[in-house]
Amino acid sequence: MATNPTPSPGSGVANFPLPRNLLQDDERRPWIAALPDIVKELSDRWSIEEVGDPFQPGGQSAWVAPVRLGDDLDLALKIAWRHTEAAHEAAGLRVWDGEGAVKLHASATPGDSIALLIERCIPGTNLGGRPEVDQDVVIAELLHRLWGAQPSGPFRPLQLMCDQWADEFEVKVEAGMGRLDRGLARDGIELFRSLPATADRRVLLCTDLHAENVLTAQREPWLVIDPKPYVGDPTYDAVQHMLNCEERLTADPRGLSFRMADLLAVDSERLMLWLFARCVQESPESPMLGEVARRIAPS
Repeated sequence: MATNPTPSPGSGVANFPLPRNLLQDDERRPWIAALPDIVKELSDRWSIEEVGDPFQPGGQSAWVAPVRLGDDLDLALKIAWRHTEAAHEAAGLRVWDGEGAVKLHASATPGDSIALLIERCIPGTNLGGRPEVDQDVVIAELLHRLWGAQPSGPFRPLQLMCDQWADEFEVKVEAGMGRLDRGLARDGIELFRSLPATADRRVLLCTDLHAENVLTAQREPWLVIDPKPYVGDPTYDAVQHMLNCEERLTADPRGLSFRMADLLAVDSERLMLWLFARCVQESPESPMLGEVARRIAPS
């Protein structure tokens, strides 16, 4: 692990290493400028002795770097700006307690940030390098484990997220985005709103589980990172992985849906409805998903 001394208070961001993707977010410049002081504060609080360069290229919502504590424990420090999706990541990791996901060692909310001290995945290669049919199996096995936890805590219902995304979709359509037939768009987004209420089972969901959020580790072969927990229909949790499998999704969306339903032991027709609704919801930014939605629309 390449290491740097922890920054001194007020040292500024000029010589502070940043992930490339975070540098692209001009709206977060004030938050980025505060990162050296936040890292210093957390290093003092959690007895962090060494801070490595952030993982590259990184994401657009968080600064994440390897760190070493005084007891020679290798962990990762994640500092995210406060946003809706990150609200309950720490709570979810506490509930899962390492069962299929990285372990949480500590959390804090300094200023406008959410900070997590988490298990570091070594070697940390993501699942995206494996063939997609192998990814299917790993994703399904991890979801089964995550769903086994009792969803006690501050978690929001999936209905809330779907309603928010549906509202955003309708604004985009009114602004002229997207090419879907209005009737198909209406049917899809109405289904997106109604599906959460008809689930016969509710579990603690990851909601953003795909190959890039699954890493190789020493404690277990694969561990989930960056969950965005909600409580709701487990069938929904398969969809993000499917959306990331673009070639198979466009070639045979029904075949992919049936395969994932079988691996997850969920109803295949219900998974098809979720996939259709989510493709409609994503279609303003993705014409490809709009075409998939047309092909799998309920008759």
